[in-house]
Amino acid sequence: MMRSQTFYNSVRVNSTRRRLLIKRLNAHFYTGSSVTDALKKPFDILFFGRDEFSCNVFKQLHDARDVWKSISIATNPDVKTGRRGSHLSISPLKQLGESLEVPVHTIPRRKVDFRDWMPPPPFTNTNEAHFSDPASETHLLVTASFGRILHPSLLRVFLPGQRLNVHPSLLPAYRGPAPIQRVLIRGENVTGVCVIDMMEKKEGIDAGSVWGCERMVVPENATFPSMSVELARIGGDLLVTVLRDMLLGKARSIPQPPVSSTTPRASAISASDARIDFTSQTALDIVRLSHAISHQRPITTTMPNGRTLQLHHLSVSMSHDDLGPVEPGWAVYSPHTHTVLISCADGEWLSVLELKSQDRALLAAKEWWNGVKGLGLLHEGMLKLL
Repeated sequence: MMRSQTFYNSVRVNSTRRRLLIKRLNAHFYTGSSVTDALKKPFDILFFGRDEFSCNVFKQLHDARDVWKSISIATNPDVKTGRRGSHLSISPLKQLGESLEVPVHTIPRRKVDFRDWMPPPPFTNTNEAHFSDPASETHLLVTASFGRILHPSLLRVFLPGQRLNVHPSLLPAYRGPAPIQRVLIRGENVTGVCVIDMMEKKEGIDAGSVWGCERMVVPENATFPSMSVELARIGGDLLVTVLRDMLLGKARSIPQPPVSSTTPRASAISASDARIDFTSQTALDIVRLSHAISHQRPITTTMPNGRTLQLHHLSVSMSHDDLGPVEPGWAVYSPHTHTVLISCADGEWLSVLELKSQDRALLAAKEWWNGVKGLGLLHEGMLKLL
């Protein structure tokens, strides 16, 4: 306020003009935008996404009809999966867009081709003579769990400050493609959502200035699906609030705090993340891992015969003093719990309700254990997992 007041005092105007000037100067100095940006028209929005998180954010945005004049979707094309392409994988966001009668545009399947992809009209002019027209102040790019890096040429179609990303973490913590999973794996008690500026890759992934942030307490026994739904709801509300503030000329972004060597990252989930080491992981560690990634990768270990073993429906079991001291990795069937119990680090026991051996069907614990006995893999009634 002092800065705008000092500027005003150097100019002699009547009281009415003075109040108007101070109001506009405050908007300029506190939002980082020009005075003419204080009142904006509703946006023309191009929304990039694919999965259920994207869908839930988009629903919130679509319902806020006061912030947009037009809204379109850019998402992944249909892809054939399964044996011999027997299954067609369709973007959930595409299906949602079609149900809402929103224009849906598909990007190239190959990442190398996506580098040269440009948005459809009205975001770019297909007339080569006008292709370099300046970006419109109403055009807005939004991404939410899109999973692709946007090329600088695509970002530059939109004005700075109008390229937004909805990221489900409390930045700068958990920058990267798997923030929800990494929060659950580490057993964090609090997480959140940020709406940030999209940056070019060379400037850093998820490193843009923050327009808004909301915290969320992580519920006990939270799973990725439940967390994704709630964080998307919070993120969608936050995005709409930020856009309304932008239209009123009162939004401002704040640079992220510096990243330190201890700032947790959110690298993509790989096959190695799903593989268990019973000597170093407690039962609670493994249950948290299952809650975080079992929707995308099964939790696995290896049987004595070298076959992969998947573990499903996991929980931490009470202590079993009747079994005596058991080294991590040894498994036994419990008729009392009807589960397979596996000894883990720190003397904890993991309870497994269902298991799936490589190239075999998923079985209940008792049925699976009976099959293992028939293979002659038990040693004194127990099975050593590798």
